[in-house]
Amino acid sequence: MQNIQLYIEGNRMDMFKDESVSLTQTIQNVKDIAKIFTNFTKTFSLPASKDNNKVFEHYYNYNIDDGFDARVKKTATIELNYFPFEKGKIKLEGVDMRDNKPYAYRVTFFGDTVDLKDLLGEDKLDALTWLNNFTTNYNAAQVQGALRNGKDFTVDAVTYTDALVVPLITHTDRLYYNSASTGDGNLHPNGTTQQGVLWNQLKFAIRVDLIIKAIEQQYGITFSTDFFNSSNVPYYNLYMWMHRKKGFIDDPNAPATYDHIVDFGLPDTSGWNHLTISGENIIVSGLTGAHKITATFTVDPDASESSDYTVQLLQGGTVVETFSGTAPSDVSVSADLGNGTYNLKMIVSETFTVTDVEFDAADLLQPISGTFNSGSFTINATKSFSGTAQMPNMKVIDFLTGLFKVFNLTAYKQDNGTIKVETLDNFYSGGSTFTIDEYVDMSQRQIDVALPYKEIDFGYKGLGTKLAIQHSQLTQGTEWGKAEYRGGDAETDQMAGGIYKVEAPFEHMKFERLLDAGSSYAQTDAQVGWFVDDNDDPYLGEALLFYPIRISSGTSIRFLNDESTDYDDITDYYIPSNSVSTSASTDDDNLHFNQELNEYTPTETFAGTLFANYYTSYITDVFKVKRRLVKFKAYLPLKILRTYTLADKFVIGNQEYRINSITTNLGTGESDLELLNIV
Repeated sequence: MQNIQLYIEGNRMDMFKDESVSLTQTIQNVKDIAKIFTNFTKTFSLPASKDNNKVFEHYYNYNIDDGFDARVKKTATIELNYFPFEKGKIKLEGVDMRDNKPYAYRVTFFGDTVDLKDLLGEDKLDALTWLNNFTTNYNAAQVQGALRNGKDFTVDAVTYTDALVVPLITHTDRLYYNSASTGDGNLHPNGTTQQGVLWNQLKFAIRVDLIIKAIEQQYGITFSTDFFNSSNVPYYNLYMWMHRKKGFIDDPNAPATYDHIVDFGLPDTSGWNHLTISGENIIVSGLTGAHKITATFTVDPDASESSDYTVQLLQGGTVVETFSGTAPSDVSVSADLGNGTYNLKMIVSETFTVTDVEFDAADLLQPISGTFNSGSFTINATKSFSGTAQMPNMKVIDFLTGLFKVFNLTAYKQDNGTIKVETLDNFYSGGSTFTIDEYVDMSQRQIDVALPYKEIDFGYKGLGTKLAIQHSQLTQGTEWGKAEYRGGDAETDQMAGGIYKVEAPFEHMKFERLLDAGSSYAQTDAQVGWFVDDNDDPYLGEALLFYPIRISSGTSIRFLNDESTDYDDITDYYIPSNSVSTSASTDDDNLHFNQELNEYTPTETFAGTLFANYYTSYITDVFKVKRRLVKFKAYLPLKILRTYTLADKFVIGNQEYRINSITTNLGTGESDLELLNIV
């Protein structure tokens, strides 16, 4: 028997003497391949003792103001015989009453990685305010510069090379190449004809690695560099197209507007328990129950101003309050701020100077109050391409889990607080081996089919652009980039089970290398993307990931700085690609799950698919005819319980097994092992 010690936010909890606490541990389960799991317990009970009542603040009494908030998981640790065993979170599920008195609190323990989802919540990518460091003017000069050479930014003395690029992806007009004709969208430089790609048909794209850094900055977390590093080319060269709305970033026929996020600097909030202000971010945290911070924002335009203006209060990138005024009159709005990150955005129609924005805050429970000021600033009448405002409408947690599906990544929290992210193959390569014959009950075991599926399909959610749709039509329903893995022969497969889908929540485009229709369809160096639907209408779709490849001294194309007379002929530009390189001999890594005909080099030699690089070892292994899912009962000693990891192997009777899942009664040490035999 082990003695269990449970601590919630540092408070030692009283335990029922014979209470069963069972912890399930699994990181990738053959029954649900696409999910990343965390450790969790079956719900167990704690006595409603005097000390426990203090921790849970008499939760059974719902008349208590600002009592225990069961909606929020609390930091917890489990010890076995006073040795550290597991860190995580506790969630209060409810209270059992007997004779109108509290008898027990029902709680569930979750492993540490689950707090990532709690931390990110429903926030979307446009809530990542660190990305505003990568805001640029949106005009012909900036677009052409990033199309030809990319755009570097320096943030906090760190230079990010090619943080933004502009790829040859148009949101409305189709591009083509014909040296024997003229017409809108024709990239061929023909005398002084105003034809080519108009600058505002293009949008910026941001390096995915910067989105990862923005998540770290926003939420105060650290990812390991096992996978997220600049040497990992298939990851580091990946970009996301900054496509917030279909078509133009603004209606070209509508009056121009210009926006600005108010910066309050770094005021001293050291005396506040629940409020922090960091530049553009107003961060409220640690509130419980219905408690809120009361806030009033007052915008004071410069006395010389006379135009209308609009102010929006954002929480996690979502507008929660809107108010408007006409300068030089000021306007005020009051709001109650719960836990979250807030920003104040101003929207104007011309250059606009603000004397001050005053933020009055009060925490009545603490109690404390204060006033914070932005000081004077000017909003310039220059259209900007904001690092947040133009991000796709996607949740941060969906972006992360999407990357995990694309590259078959796994994650867990290390003792130093870093979230270790690595491929599943790397995770399993680092394990140790334990021989556990003496602890296993060999009198009974259960042997099951390892995989309850006959087929696993790998693909993308977004396949709605015109050429991707046409690909499916021309191949009788085979989706672009999709891989189907079957356990048996594709023609005679009689295996039982259903079809399991691993679907990445991104758009997957089919690009087009342009041929010169005026010169016997000779290949040009230009490859383009056309982000429209099957009816040639501008398309919103999902967030697009791609690899930009810079063409140097390539086929000359015409870039239009306006619609009338101003143009430049350029030979250096970024093309969009699903492969890291245009040459398979240089690098054959690509974003397809299936091996496809490469759009730029029409060959099938780009074998470095997502399935081949990140899934094949694990999936082909569990589909082997001799693979079994074997269930044992064991009584593992504390020296193993405290030291094994899910990357380790167990040896039973000279047979090696990989851990699929383990459920352990922490009191008795009895474990239900689900193991995959290694063949």
